[in-house]
Amino acid sequence: MSEKPKSLLTSLFSRVFPATPDFFEMLMDQSIQVTKSVERMVEYMETGDAEIGKMLKQDEHEADIIKVRNIHALNEAFSTPIDREDIYRAIMDLDEVVSYCKTTVSEMYALDVTPDDFMREMSNLVLEGAKSLAGGFAKLSKTPALAALDADAVRKAERHIEKIYRHALPALLQGDDYINMFKRREIYRHLAYAGEHMAACANTLHDIVVKIS
Repeated sequence: MSEKPKSLLTSLFSRVFPATPDFFEMLMDQSIQVTKSVERMVEYMETGDAEIGKMLKQDEHEADIIKVRNIHALNEAFSTPIDREDIYRAIMDLDEVVSYCKTTVSEMYALDVTPDDFMREMSNLVLEGAKSLAGGFAKLSKTPALAALDADAVRKAERHIEKIYRHALPALLQGDDYINMFKRREIYRHLAYAGEHMAACANTLHDIVVKIS
């Protein structure tokens, strides 16, 4: 049986008021890609394998495609189920986490910095936060109240990252190998920045929960 053709009014309405993209699913997709990139970084911290750095560059490329798609959908959308600014902030902060993962590994390789316990611990906390973000965005459309708990878990992970960062710096300043100190400090900073953007995204996630609950 052939499909009934759309009426002229229906066609005009769909052109003037196109269907709203599923931003909940799009943010979930992006957060899953972020988790994948952070997993690569953690793997590099465990192995020091240069090939992982190459894979992380490809991950960043894939993450950029998703970011551009989401931004384009946001710009073109007639309406959104949640605040546009919240969607935009979530998209950009998620992307920054991926950028800092790639920068961390790239600079470690370029500067010949080997992973240490502080880097491994901070990286694992970034991964813990990334997984909580992905879990939160996955719950947002159906059980937003539970997503707030994920946002809290992300912020907790970021506080731990900051604490480790503060412990790492005094330990680093022992001795007189100033070049090594400078190199490692840069890596610690990149990991701390990844945590900050992760926490900023968690704050946005929580704002969305408050507005739609």
